[in-house]
Amino acid sequence: MTTIFLILLLTAGIAAILHLKEYKDVRKDLLSLLPVYKIERDYILSKQGDFTAVFELTLPEIFTTGADQQEQLHQAWIKAIKLLPKHTVLHKQDYFFKEGYQPDFETEAFLSRASEMFFNERPFLNHKCYLMLTKKAAGRKPSSSVMSNLLRKRMISGNVDTKAIYEFADVLGQFERVLTDTGLLSLRRLKADALAGSKHKAGLLEAYLYLDNAKGTPTLSDIVFKPEWKIGENYMQLYTLADAEDLPAQCGSSLPYDRYSSERTRFTVGFASPMGLLLNCNHIYNQFIVIDDMQLTMKKLESKRLRLQSLSAYSRENAIARDATADFLNEAISQGRLPVKAHFNLQVWTNNEQELKDLRNAAASAITQIDGQPRQEIKGAPQIFWAGLPGNAADLPLNECFDSFAEQAVCFLNMETNYRSSISPVGLRLGDRITGMPVHVDLSDEPMRKGIITNRNRFIIGPSGVYRAIFSESGPVDPNMEAEKVFLPIISNAAIMNRVLTA
Repeated sequence: MTTIFLILLLTAGIAAILHLKEYKDVRKDLLSLLPVYKIERDYILSKQGDFTAVFELTLPEIFTTGADQQEQLHQAWIKAIKLLPKHTVLHKQDYFFKEGYQPDFETEAFLSRASEMFFNERPFLNHKCYLMLTKKAAGRKPSSSVMSNLLRKRMISGNVDTKAIYEFADVLGQFERVLTDTGLLSLRRLKADALAGSKHKAGLLEAYLYLDNAKGTPTLSDIVFKPEWKIGENYMQLYTLADAEDLPAQCGSSLPYDRYSSERTRFTVGFASPMGLLLNCNHIYNQFIVIDDMQLTMKKLESKRLRLQSLSAYSRENAIARDATADFLNEAISQGRLPVKAHFNLQVWTNNEQELKDLRNAAASAITQIDGQPRQEIKGAPQIFWAGLPGNAADLPLNECFDSFAEQAVCFLNMETNYRSSISPVGLRLGDRITGMPVHVDLSDEPMRKGIITNRNRFIIGPSGVYRAIFSESGPVDPNMEAEKVFLPIISNAAIMNRVLTA
């Protein structure tokens, strides 16, 4: 009896010690953990010898591309990825910050001021998209959740191969050309100032670490992982697509958008749009595609198939996994597919603890809309968050990745952004479809210059109550000021009116 009592007492003591150890206040200086060595020649150099080139992407506006254009963009990404050398990590990062519309009250026109007051502080999602291409250092050991550089006490700065940087620069030029040739997006290389920031404006590194949208003076915040994950006053949640079992059964370049679709017409958006602009909360959508040595990957998968073959007699699960691995190898060889490793995650946050439940439901619903299985990451969240730091994609834990082909992995890239106001001096102010934010649109001159249209004819269709007549009459204001003749037929159920406006 005494022995049992001592064992129970010892067990309780060990549990208490482990509990205290788990929530021990361990503070570390960010500078000692930061994997970035320096920024040189507009590359982010890591302490382990990796180097990263960063681009800002201008994507097509949401609801403006059809299924054919979405497939064209999908194929362009596949071609561009196949140009990348082995041991390269493609990291695409989409920031979505909830902001309020900032009006311009300096205008003297009465109607303009009234319009600005009407839209003042109207909430919308401000979207910025960045693409980071990281070349791993030669001989770099694969990373895992246990060996993440977040857990290391110190890191020794490695040497960067200068020759590899020049070779990689040629690949970057080809990669950029393949994507821009589609005419659907553009890339702009970020310079050192935009990456590191300044005293008056936050750079990309600060934007990620402190969730800073670069609107004002940079602010420093504490990053806390235990007992709950917080950055400053923001409560963080992380959802991942990192296991083949959590992926949808089918994926493609586009997805039907039920809100605008009907039984006869199919209105499509990008496949990953539910995790982009259609997710109405503060979030960052990280997309990782790792290009490894193809021959080594095939060799490992072949070894896995043989091991499963030996174990297939003991369980049906092993037999199914063996067949799936064999099908993967056969497809890679017969159709010339590029095997890659992929990982996708959603980082969502709020500064109100009472909104955490709604936030979790929104993030899980976004993943469910693509028929994925939402998985909230808790234990491995710090390592995944740290791998998302610009320039540290090479430290992505491989145990948090799944094997796929480039064709399937590209489906999960966010391909659309929010509406942009035209820089043209003429046009109309219309409302964003999702949030109602005002957008300046040139319906005549700018599309004419871009070759989208060949004439300035307009055909306005809408049900009763959408102000067709007012919209028609406001449209000719700018052409009329240029002394152009405008023929304006207004057709309604009540009457047909033809008016000629001449300057």
